[in-house]
Amino acid sequence: MNASQLGQKGEAVAAKYYLDRNARLLAHGYRTRQGELDLVLLEGETVVIAEVKTRTASKRMTPAEAVGPAKQKRLILAAQLFLQQHRLADHPVRFDVVEVMPAKSGWQVHCIKNAFEA
Repeated sequence: MNASQLGQKGEAVAAKYYLDRNARLLAHGYRTRQGELDLVLLEGETVVIAEVKTRTASKRMTPAEAVGPAKQKRLILAAQLFLQQHRLADHPVRFDVVEVMPAKSGWQVHCIKNAFEA
């Protein structure tokens, strides 16, 4: 599995994680000039922007550590555009980082809710 396929698989696993918890998927791979939003979901009235980080083995940096200040800024700008275009600007927004890693029996998902704020 190459890096692109791994990323796509991780995003699918993360989407299922949220859907199993009654979230509604609004967008997957939403692209803007500012960047890409991996998953945009609705949990109740809250719009959840989920940045998915998939890794095959432990590296020096955890998946969540890969979402530094510059990446956060790009995600926030892309989220603002999405919210405006989809008339969701009045909804509360939460930014999650979802770590997806292979495990012996499938995939391990670790969701860091409110990983950062706009």
